[in-house]
Amino acid sequence: MSWDFIVPVCVGDLVKTGGINQYVVQDVVSPKQIPQSISRFKAELRSKGSMCILQHFDTGYSLLQHSKSVDLGVKEDALELLIQVVTGLAGSLPALLMSTTMSAAERKENLNAVKMSVYLLCKLTEQLESDSYRQSIVTAPGKGGKKGNTGQGMHQWDSEREAVLQALVQLFQVDIRSLWNLSLVEEEFISCVTCCCYKLLENPTISYVKSKPTRDGIIHLLGVMIKKYNHLLGASVKVIQLLQHFEQLSSVFAQAVSVWSTEYGVRAVIGEVIREIGLKSSEELAREGSGVKAFAAFLSELGSLVPELLIPYISMLITHLEGASHTMRMAVCEVLGELLVHILCGDGLDDAGKADRDRFFDTLQEHLHDTNSHVRARVIQVFTRIVNGKALPLCRYSEVMKLTVGRLMDKSVNVVKSAIQLLAAFIAHNPYSCKLSSEDLKKPLEKETAKLKEMKERRDGKVPVAVIKASELWAAMEPELLVTVRAELEPKGESEGEEEEEEEQEEEDDRATGVKIAQYLRDNKYRNAVRLCVKAHSRFPESDIFSRLSTLSSETLMDTLAFIFKGSGEDSADVSQNLPPTPQKEEKEGDESELQKQEMLVQYLTDTEAFALQVEKAIAVINTMLYWKTTSVVQEAVQFCVTVCEFSVANSISGVRKMLPLVWSTDAAVKDAVVQAYRRLYLNPQGDTVRMKAQNLVDNLSELMVDASLGTIQCLEEIVQEFFGSGSSLQSTVIQVLWERFTGKRETSILHRRAAVLLLGMAARSKREVVLGNLDTLCSVALGEKVTEDFLFARDTVITICSITDHVRQSKDAPFRLPQEHQLFTCLFNAIAEGVVMEDPYWQSFMEQAVRLIYFLSESPDQLCSRLLQRCARQLLDQIAEGGETNKNPIQDGSQDSEPGEHVSCVCLAQLLGLCGAVAFWQVSHLERSVSAELRRRRGETEEREEKEKGPTSKSKQAANESAMEEELGLMGASAEDTEAELIRKICETELLAEENLLCAFLPLLVKVCSSPGRYSHPQLTTAACLALSQYMMISPSACEENLRLMFTVLERSSLPVVRANAIIALGDLTVRFPNILEPWTQNLYARLGDEEPSVRQTAVTVLTQLVLKDVLKVKGQISEVALLLIDPEPHIASLALNFFNELSTKDNAIYNLLPDIISRLSDPERGMKSDDFNTIMTQLFSYITKERQTESLVEKLCQRFRTAKTERQWCDLAVSLSLLSMCERGFKRLQECWECYSDKLTEPGVYQPLLNIMAKLRRGAKVQFKAQVEEFEKRLTAVHTKGLENVESPEMEEENQKAEKTALRTPLPTRGRSKAKGQTKASVSGQEGDSFVTPRKSRRTKKAQITFSSDEEEDEEDAVMAESETPKVTTPIARTSRRARLRN
Repeated sequence: MSWDFIVPVCVGDLVKTGGINQYVVQDVVSPKQIPQSISRFKAELRSKGSMCILQHFDTGYSLLQHSKSVDLGVKEDALELLIQVVTGLAGSLPALLMSTTMSAAERKENLNAVKMSVYLLCKLTEQLESDSYRQSIVTAPGKGGKKGNTGQGMHQWDSEREAVLQALVQLFQVDIRSLWNLSLVEEEFISCVTCCCYKLLENPTISYVKSKPTRDGIIHLLGVMIKKYNHLLGASVKVIQLLQHFEQLSSVFAQAVSVWSTEYGVRAVIGEVIREIGLKSSEELAREGSGVKAFAAFLSELGSLVPELLIPYISMLITHLEGASHTMRMAVCEVLGELLVHILCGDGLDDAGKADRDRFFDTLQEHLHDTNSHVRARVIQVFTRIVNGKALPLCRYSEVMKLTVGRLMDKSVNVVKSAIQLLAAFIAHNPYSCKLSSEDLKKPLEKETAKLKEMKERRDGKVPVAVIKASELWAAMEPELLVTVRAELEPKGESEGEEEEEEEQEEEDDRATGVKIAQYLRDNKYRNAVRLCVKAHSRFPESDIFSRLSTLSSETLMDTLAFIFKGSGEDSADVSQNLPPTPQKEEKEGDESELQKQEMLVQYLTDTEAFALQVEKAIAVINTMLYWKTTSVVQEAVQFCVTVCEFSVANSISGVRKMLPLVWSTDAAVKDAVVQAYRRLYLNPQGDTVRMKAQNLVDNLSELMVDASLGTIQCLEEIVQEFFGSGSSLQSTVIQVLWERFTGKRETSILHRRAAVLLLGMAARSKREVVLGNLDTLCSVALGEKVTEDFLFARDTVITICSITDHVRQSKDAPFRLPQEHQLFTCLFNAIAEGVVMEDPYWQSFMEQAVRLIYFLSESPDQLCSRLLQRCARQLLDQIAEGGETNKNPIQDGSQDSEPGEHVSCVCLAQLLGLCGAVAFWQVSHLERSVSAELRRRRGETEEREEKEKGPTSKSKQAANESAMEEELGLMGASAEDTEAELIRKICETELLAEENLLCAFLPLLVKVCSSPGRYSHPQLTTAACLALSQYMMISPSACEENLRLMFTVLERSSLPVVRANAIIALGDLTVRFPNILEPWTQNLYARLGDEEPSVRQTAVTVLTQLVLKDVLKVKGQISEVALLLIDPEPHIASLALNFFNELSTKDNAIYNLLPDIISRLSDPERGMKSDDFNTIMTQLFSYITKERQTESLVEKLCQRFRTAKTERQWCDLAVSLSLLSMCERGFKRLQECWECYSDKLTEPGVYQPLLNIMAKLRRGAKVQFKAQVEEFEKRLTAVHTKGLENVESPEMEEENQKAEKTALRTPLPTRGRSKAKGQTKASVSGQEGDSFVTPRKSRRTKKAQITFSSDEEEDEEDAVMAESETPKVTTPIARTSRRARLRN
């Protein structure tokens, strides 16, 4: 073979005449003849093998040239043939290359065959890939989601692509470099293969799971090219180029680089790629289309795959932490996190590794305060992985924990969510004891710290160590030693003798033996010392030390031991010289060891306390997030509360209880999160048997209910009711355990018995039989003879029985009631009657629930309660007659000359009045709910029965006639209900407080107690009387009107905060019931927002919030009193006020309409509010103004208020209010138009500075033209501020002056014209210059200051008094009529 195949740069070069012996295509086949040529190629391939490519290369070339004109099937046939050629060459070349007889011609022939086949295969693959991509775009699914009809051959392209890659990998794994001279493979040939690979990588679906075989084939083919064919630099550059243009390749190239580095051992590729990324400048990465997202994703993925290979190049990446691209900062932080988790962890690091670890941690901690919220969130997520991987050093726990708690206050929701997750990971993996609170740790820490300080002082010699003499030590050990001596003088066993002989053999002389005996005595080894001393005499009979033992007795033995230990004269000196004291070196080492242990203990306790403090702080902050508006944050907070509770963290139950009301959330995701949390914590108990699981479940719920508030219990009902309604297999066993606890069969505390009975009530809401079938048990256990011993237990039992009433179930059937003679009512009757003369603090709550149950469940409850009132009143009269026990503050019944024996306990009288009020309230409720519902039910049954009796034809005709008539009169379906309602109102108005009714007898007493606080000063009596009087006022409008002035007097003048708070609640209820009567007194209700007692303010804002949001009260200027509570010193009250405005902002334009009036009232000089407080309130209120039109209107309104403002402080407040608006271009124009309103006030810094702040806000992000207008206006403001308005003329004003002068020449001005054009006043002022302060103008300005707006009018607020003249007379009735009635009127 005389020619060489040279891989061309472009396909067309093969038909051009090239160099010497260069192959040139001779025969370019036409498209029609290509199928025949392919057939011949196929036949020769079968007969001659892969070398036939040398003769049929022109056919393949023709196919490439005419690819657009050739059918897809022909291309696929050619591709299959080329794959067979390459596969055949891969199979035949190894043996050929290993042979030593291959000639140069054979080598050239095989080389040309390899080049030709690979070239054609790669080029044809590229063309088919382009066709496939083009076809996928054309047939992409439309809006309907239906895929287009793709070409038949395109479906098989994925599998054919894999076959191409497998063939190429198989060929290049053979060492074909020896086919070239000096094994130098030309670059064009390598580029031909690699370009094909990169072309395939450009496919958008290459990162999909279905493309994994193709992806792996490309990676391995490129790996072979890098390792064997010197493609390292080319691959590095290509990776960077493709990442810039194809973001989806980040994970693909990360996998590729890791494979090339590990499986193919080419680690230098990581260095090349990282170096290229590291050299990217911050400005380049900040540009759009720079591929920064792909680079960041690539680094993150690579860090997770091969973190150990990135350590040498990490310095190149850290430079990006200072760059402007937050995406790159996030990626580098993730890489650092992977290094810390997988490489730089554990205790086996060398000094360099520890230094790197500390440096990386410092870097991550710095970026917890990054300017970009995405970086902050990502760094927190990195720390979460570090903590979960247990790679965070102990010394950094407190520091990172503190930083994380700080991030809970971040403005970004993502940062807050990530911080909550990190805190949960801290608690789940912490090395400390979370069960102890910081208070529990404080005392042990102080104790151990003091001990450490003492040890250090002792070591440093600051505290002299007490020197104990040998005689003192001997005196201390002598009694115990004497007992040991007497015991040892008794006969001993043989084994003990042998041991002693062995010990004796070790000693050589008497002095060494004495030394050992003394050492035994010092170590408190008395038995060894005595044994050695007894045997020493026989061994050293001539020794002076043991000479006293010639006669062995306890006395001589004790003398010898004392001589050895204490010493005497010269002998003692000799012995003392030989007695080894505790070696100083060993003592010193022991002290140092103990000191180190103590230091470690103190450090551990210090870290534990710091950790506990941070956990407590985090719990407090996250508990407040449970009521955020962001659903995802609430879900994270709920999950955090579950985590801390599962790990028994101190105070964790607070969050669990606080999130319980969220079961009523309208957000389904939040509600589901809370229900799942409680199910996980309390309704999925652990245990080996069903019985154990049931007991654990009851224990969990009981712990939650102990000391729980009524609201918490009501919320828990929702969750427990769901459990009992879910059909769980534990239900029957749980109910059995609850009954055992309630009845006392199992010993348990009274708190858990109360919890058990409440849980039974919750179960009865789903299954009435749980309680209904055991009423006798409930009555005998809790309401029987021992009921007076525990009224709380009885109260909870009554609450449980209430769960079987119709008021819980809203049944449409006949009402479920029990006869008056039932055991339940007998028990309740006796319990209330007996308790009314007892001074039990819990009787009141029991009585209220008992009366409620009587009206819910008893037939004719009014008769039963009438007898109950008679009996209780008789008992108090008997107490008066018998001269029973008196209170320390007895009250006289009536006149001053009553007999000394006529007195009664204030507490008992208060309890009787409380009973009267409860009966009055529930009697009205019984009439309006139960009786009214029963009347409707009976009417419905009657109508239904009558309809059945009538025929269908007559019924339809009558219905048509009636409906037409009622529709004409406007009385559709209202007549019957109105009649029933009128009946109920008449009963309440005329019968309940009639003279023959028992309730009426107590009303004068209630009025007397409430109107004479000086005489009836007992707190409980006053409280009960006021509450009962308010309940009486609910009966009828007349009762309300008669006592309303007295109730408001009590509200304003009572000295007891609880009375004032109760009065606010009662008046709120009366406002709902009788709105027309209470409307004139609205101002007195708002006045309580300024009460000196926090509890009263809290109650007032809560009641007014409900009244305003439910549209019972009209929103007026008094809302400014609620705004004042935004800065209340009590955080809870401030949060209630904030919640009020949050809810009010949901009503259309409510806050917008009120803002000017609120500003006027709060900036009133007589109020004397601090400017900082005013700014705080206004900042919150203006945050609700978000509409551009509202902002524009408010700008005009506030500017107009400058005219009526009287003081400099009011000017400043108005200017500050303007600066708080989120002003836009339209608002700015309105501000310019109102220039005359505030221009004369600009000399005041308090007016000028806020307006400058407005200009600064407007300049940010403004367009060039608008920005110029803002700057021009700012110059105008500054000029007026510095020079004064009279010395500054604006261009607009000059034009207006010129127009005015021209008009003046034509038309004479009237002498006193009132209709002056807008904007002319200031022009005339500046035109007069020196005459601007003449008297007429001054008086005219004074008149302007007196202009008032309707919203500025304010009535004088004075305390309510009992004088008739002060009672509001003019009322504004709240319309209750229908639209049709209003039209008739």
